[in-house]
Amino acid sequence: MTGASPSLADVLRPVKHVLLDFDGPVCSVFAGLPAPKVADRLRRALLAAGGQSPVGGEAETDPLALLRLIADARPDLAGAADGALTDLEIEAVRAGRPNPGGESVLRACASSGRSVSVVSNNAGAAIATYLSARGLSGYVAGVFGRAPGDPSSMKPNPRLLLEAMDAAASEPEECIFIGDAARDVEAGDAAGVATIGYANKPGKDVKLAAAGAVVVVGSMQLIADALAG
Repeated sequence: MTGASPSLADVLRPVKHVLLDFDGPVCSVFAGLPAPKVADRLRRALLAAGGQSPVGGEAETDPLALLRLIADARPDLAGAADGALTDLEIEAVRAGRPNPGGESVLRACASSGRSVSVVSNNAGAAIATYLSARGLSGYVAGVFGRAPGDPSSMKPNPRLLLEAMDAAASEPEECIFIGDAARDVEAGDAAGVATIGYANKPGKDVKLAAAGAVVVVGSMQLIADALAG
């Protein structure tokens, strides 16, 4: 945690509903099927659908960024590209790596009477597949993945966070968002929700703090322990 930040206990004390990012905090989606391979297969799927890689797309190794490029260049192919990526994400999560502490956060929320919504730029079907396979579906009140065929719904757009809060009938001050990227903090800020930054790679702590995360941690287990306490 950054020295100037309030304690996790202070931040979590009023929280009734936890908004939780998926790739990073819960699991490493592309640990078994690497993101560059997914991006390459998405490009090939695009070619099979009669399209071609957009400008800048040939070198893009982030499949979600590639989906944005495709949708911007060829809105008519956004739905097909999203569907192809969803299938690839479902394949990827089956080989994904659970993040130490991620499941502990879900269990700690349940034991402390807090509800959880997963809010992610990943496809909802892939998230649901992972949670079901790991026996975690019962710990999650709702899954809010990107809107199919509409990558503009992805964070830093606050849309998914707002939808999650609306579904849970919760106010921003009752919620906390946990994410591992500056765009998560930006989405939280736009939705009026404080964000705990999860710095799972070197240098992320600085970026998350600069983006405005209320607390930055290097371990999801720290959050689980604070929730349980």
